[in-house]
Amino acid sequence: MSDPRSTAPIFGKLTAPQAWQTVDLISDLHLQASETATFEAWRAYMAQTPADAVLILGDLFEVWVGDDAAAQDPFLQACADVLSHAAQRTHVAFMPGNRDFLVGPDYLGRCGVKPLTDPTLLKLGAQRLLLTHGDALCLDDKPYQAFRLQARSPEWQQAFLAKPLAERQEFARSLRALSESQKHEGMKFADADPQMSMFWLSLAQAHRMVHGHTHQPADHPLSTGQRHVLSDWSLDHEPRRAQVLRLEKSGGLRRLNITNATGS
Repeated sequence: MSDPRSTAPIFGKLTAPQAWQTVDLISDLHLQASETATFEAWRAYMAQTPADAVLILGDLFEVWVGDDAAAQDPFLQACADVLSHAAQRTHVAFMPGNRDFLVGPDYLGRCGVKPLTDPTLLKLGAQRLLLTHGDALCLDDKPYQAFRLQARSPEWQQAFLAKPLAERQEFARSLRALSESQKHEGMKFADADPQMSMFWLSLAQAHRMVHGHTHQPADHPLSTGQRHVLSDWSLDHEPRRAQVLRLEKSGGLRRLNITNATGS
């Protein structure tokens, strides 16, 4: 595989309207029907957040095998209801993650959710922030990077979505089983490559990067700026964790702990 630094990413752009004062960033909720506490906290947060926009930076869902699956899944329909109600009162946008990169325009359109390119340059007041899910930055995970290159191609996606739904669901179950076994074995997951992060920031002429994927929430200084890692959400298991990163037009940045299902 060629060096990713040899190819510049194509940045999406989101310029916040003048009226926006706060933008909330979340990722890695891994919503699934069996984890009701996480879902309920997310539903309450989406109904109550005072932010002018909620930008979801990938892995909202634990797995996604095609928009057609939602028509037969009451849980995915309940998620659509949450998104639809939130989108009626605030700007909601979704960026694909490594688990839900097949979420398509049919589902998002029905929910009133806007698509976000990965990566996207957000202009909020005088700020320029680079938003990404983060998986493309984890260069040390070479097997995953090879799979990502294949799975993000239109040809692979078209062929996969043409398979019967039951076959796609079985494929997803096998990937989830592999992921769970790696967790139990204590496998250390790759972090975002600092050089690649700085390369992207330089290209975007931004000083802050925000991403998820690694489930290691923290703020990292870079020679060219800062890298802010979003929290995953897990309220059904210990340790319980759920955070929102709230950006303010004035330049402020706060981490809000969502423990009582409130976004205020």
